[in-house]
Amino acid sequence: MKMNIFSFIPILFIILPFFAVLSSAQDFDFFYFVLQWPGSYCDTKQSCCYPTSGKPAADFGIHGLWPNYNDGSYPSNCDPDSSYNTSEIRDLLDRMRTNWPTLACPSSDGSKFWEHEWEKHGTCSESMLDQHSYFATALNLKNQVNILQSLKSAGIEPDGGFYSLTSIKNAIREATGFTPGIECNVDESRNSQLYQVYLCVDTSGSQLIECPVYPRGKCSSRVEFPAF
Repeated sequence: MKMNIFSFIPILFIILPFFAVLSSAQDFDFFYFVLQWPGSYCDTKQSCCYPTSGKPAADFGIHGLWPNYNDGSYPSNCDPDSSYNTSEIRDLLDRMRTNWPTLACPSSDGSKFWEHEWEKHGTCSESMLDQHSYFATALNLKNQVNILQSLKSAGIEPDGGFYSLTSIKNAIREATGFTPGIECNVDESRNSQLYQVYLCVDTSGSQLIECPVYPRGKCSSRVEFPAF
């Protein structure tokens, strides 16, 4: 029996939206919630610049909330039509200046940093979070975890001392219930130092989970925790 190709068109209009829904629901597998120690950012050859609002608090600041895949790869710059828009997050800006400060040079108000985070990473989570929800979710996660206090409670202080990588991971796991990923950088003397902490979060952005895969941290067995 001969069939007209046009007879398939109504079926395609039914099937294609179905696959589009599946695709948008599977854009990524989990988030990395990344917190950065400012002392380690600044204690490098390139140094740092404080934001125009002044020196940030001596606390871990948000670097980003990054969609990731279980194989360790990640999507990026997923929606060139979804630009960063300050007006959409105006009610969050005070919290962002405090909890998500920029230390890049030259000194700035943070807008370029937040724009980069939204356009590179945030746009890849739009199946779950719009722009306001993306930034609010990261801020809410920061309220859930207090990495600095977790370390201090274990006797790990930002005093320029050296601590075992295992003790740092154990302290954070004890406080959060989950094993973190740790990233290190080096100071001008090539000492390995605690730079970033990675916690894994489900695709809704609301629950910490065990990490399906950890970033390559480039850490020594003992790392410096510099003052800020």
